[in-house]
Amino acid sequence: MSTIPSLFISHGGPNIVTDDTPARDFLKSLSGLIPRPKAIVIVSAHFETGGVSVVTDPKPGMIYDFGGFAPELYQMVYPAPGSPELAGRVVELLAKAGLAPTHTVQRGFDHGTWTPLLLAYPQADIPVVQVSVDPDRDARWHYAVGCALAPLAKEGVLMIGSGHITHNLRAVIPVMRGGASVDQAMVDKVEAFTGWLAEHLAVGDIEALLDWKTRAPYPVENHPSDEHLMPLFFAVGAAGEAATGTRVHASRQFGLFAFDAYLFSRSVADDV
Repeated sequence: MSTIPSLFISHGGPNIVTDDTPARDFLKSLSGLIPRPKAIVIVSAHFETGGVSVVTDPKPGMIYDFGGFAPELYQMVYPAPGSPELAGRVVELLAKAGLAPTHTVQRGFDHGTWTPLLLAYPQADIPVVQVSVDPDRDARWHYAVGCALAPLAKEGVLMIGSGHITHNLRAVIPVMRGGASVDQAMVDKVEAFTGWLAEHLAVGDIEALLDWKTRAPYPVENHPSDEHLMPLFFAVGAAGEAATGTRVHASRQFGLFAFDAYLFSRSVADDV
């Protein structure tokens, strides 16, 4: 079976499944960019635990972890099965790496999981295993989680980090609601930050990326809290050593909310 690239996506709000946007169109085309996986392991910024936890639920339900959106979004169901067997393999690999994983026996799909998968794999016929982020851990720790699970790519498992390349809702929401104008200075900060990430991901400059909070321009302005960027580092690690990232999508809402997505290729040596 061919090695599956790992992926980082900016999942947007739940209305990404209903609004006519370039980000929605990209997610709908996603399955054509990669081989069909036999299973999916996804790290969503909305699944937060102390340490790393793995969902073993064989039949996850739904979590509507949002408010104030169109009523139809609260009726949507993504009935993909879980996989206790794969979850056990994930736990095994994480434990082997010394990451002390825990089990989450029952947990539904939050919108960081179900909205992109509903668009990319609407048949919901691929098993999905969820893995958490720890908002108190840094990029290096989440990168280690990805590295621990890198062997799964050779087993036909697609590993997805689902977060956001920028996530300053305090800047975005007032503009979205029509109560504020777009701040061009903030737009420039978004461009500088996303451009820096694209440059360093393209060449696989892991050390610079893991030190993003001191090396990247305007880190706090783009991420007042870190949790929505941590899935990126998981996806980088999941591609194995010397991985490089190709930006396969880049769009913006109001110039401030960036929807960049990346595919991560593995080194030739890592596939031998």
